[in-house]
Amino acid sequence: MTQPHAVIAENPQTEARTANWVAFIICVALLFDGYDLVIYGTVLPGLLADPGQIGAFDSVTAGLLGSWALIGVLVGSLVCGAVGDFFGRRRLMLMGIAWFSIGMFATAFATSVPAFGGLRFATGLGLGIVIASAGATMAEFAPAGRRQFYNAIVYSGIPAGGVLASILGILFLDNIGWRGLFMIGSLPLLILLPIAWRKLPESPRWLLSRGREQEAMAAAERTGVPLIEEQIIRQVGAAPQKSGFAAVFSRQFAAAAVLLGMMSFCGLLLTYGLNTWLPKIMEGYGYGRTYSLFFPLALNLGAVAGGLLASRLADKSGPQRVIAATFALATISLALMTFSFPLPLLFAFIALAGVGTLGTQVLIYGFQSNYFTTNARAAGVAWCASVGRLGGVLGPIIGGWLAAAGIGGSTAFYIYGAVALVGALVTVLVPRQRRLEEAGHKVEELAEGRTTDGIPVEQFK
Repeated sequence: MTQPHAVIAENPQTEARTANWVAFIICVALLFDGYDLVIYGTVLPGLLADPGQIGAFDSVTAGLLGSWALIGVLVGSLVCGAVGDFFGRRRLMLMGIAWFSIGMFATAFATSVPAFGGLRFATGLGLGIVIASAGATMAEFAPAGRRQFYNAIVYSGIPAGGVLASILGILFLDNIGWRGLFMIGSLPLLILLPIAWRKLPESPRWLLSRGREQEAMAAAERTGVPLIEEQIIRQVGAAPQKSGFAAVFSRQFAAAAVLLGMMSFCGLLLTYGLNTWLPKIMEGYGYGRTYSLFFPLALNLGAVAGGLLASRLADKSGPQRVIAATFALATISLALMTFSFPLPLLFAFIALAGVGTLGTQVLIYGFQSNYFTTNARAAGVAWCASVGRLGGVLGPIIGGWLAAAGIGGSTAFYIYGAVALVGALVTVLVPRQRRLEEAGHKVEELAEGRTTDGIPVEQFK
């Protein structure tokens, strides 16, 4: 086996600089995923009220339209999973950014319900590529001991995008209309893509997993990313021999893949269901249309702050128990939202619900990304994201059914709370990966025995 020339923290400044650029690029890309998610819910009441925009449609159709982008995400994630562990991280991320930006721009010119739905689906394809690539990419650049935190920074872009959509909707919806808000969603094509082209490197760990060892060593030197962990994983046999979906559904990962997928299913059903229908539900409680737009803002602000805080706990105590706890928090806070509390307290419960729904999904992405080995990571994340998007598709549809049936918001909150409880139960059942834990212990032992200049005392053969 090749000797490990790139070692633990041999150049921590270069490693940190690379990780920060990667985190920034992916976070901004995912910010526009969150923007796309919330902007539809923001403009939906106006589209329902004014048939002159894209035509007349009812609440059931509104739920289906909200799901078309999610179906596109599901398809895009599955395709990315099929090729991601073979095609590379960098190329897929660049392609996904360009694709969804063009899709957002084209959606702004839709003039009919079918065209709007079709373009939402096309946009979702690009978002699916980004989402499936994001976790795998960040997991392979984040410094050891801070991986949950880096993943939380990256995936906090999704609720941050929701915050941006809520603020822009409040400030500009009446001035630039829904078409102008969708055009804003295409800005990554002009701003982010050129930065990503220059600053986003290919993953050294992915190159090594593909047998391209010389390229991997050169990339490790440029980026400061250590490869010793990857080599120890190979030595202790912690990674399956197959790659892609074949590795995900190997004996080592199959049961966990099902459970991790169910975690995402619950998390994204809550995320998309609440972000799509929360303004409409709160209108049913007597809050005006403009005022009700502040509720998704509170939901997403809670998710950003709570997700970052919970990720630090996850790095210290493990993500599994933290995720189970935040799912339980969602159940409690959603139930409390059905009572007639004073407005400040209601906003507090909505923020806590954001921690337990969107914030939990941020932690789930990080857990999934680091659960799989490199040769299964893109496919594993894509599988979990795809199963999750089924929940994302169902979330807006459930809200549409309830709205069409005239069922009150309290019932919706209880249904979503029950989903969060199921998510907590599924989380505690995910099995531990003991061989990967063994590899991690070996890496820690090596780190403790290194010299002051960062070179290991002994080479692993």
